[in-house]
Amino acid sequence: MEPIGIFELREYFNSGKILLCFNGPISRSLIEEIGNALKNYLQADNAHPAEAMDVFGVYVEMTQNIRHYALARGYDEMNSSATVIVARDASGRYLVEACNLVERDDGETLLARVGELARMDKEQLKAAYKTQLRLPRPEGAASGAGLGLIDMARKSAEPLRACLEPTSAVRSFFSLRAVI
Repeated sequence: MEPIGIFELREYFNSGKILLCFNGPISRSLIEEIGNALKNYLQADNAHPAEAMDVFGVYVEMTQNIRHYALARGYDEMNSSATVIVARDASGRYLVEACNLVERDDGETLLARVGELARMDKEQLKAAYKTQLRLPRPEGAASGAGLGLIDMARKSAEPLRACLEPTSAVRSFFSLRAVI
């Protein structure tokens, strides 16, 4: 293994205002531990309470979605890995981004759903949330692109952004970004 330029990595994180970065298999306990660290950071950063709650909520939603998806697909530890980043942009807003491996068809469906939500304004998102909330949910139904995604879109100051990069004939790397 080649030596890692930790100093250069640290400088990259600092210049990009990356507050938190995780890469690897994600478990329920890890989601909780990183979430606690994120809460502590936001408190130390004097984030407005509503803003901190939105950042934390989006982080939890993204990471839990990744974990549930990997479990539902029966992915091994390597394929269930995720990359999660929380950063600040030049204007001081928080960026929450998460990326993971998905089946290509699932990724394309999710990408299309994010695109639909990105074209909605706040009132349309509110209406979509209420509509989704009222829909009956069949017992044992798999979740996906439902309330959580709409809620993230509602909390985001900009439309959600998503990207899908093919990694093989059947899988792709999906990333989702919210700006708080």
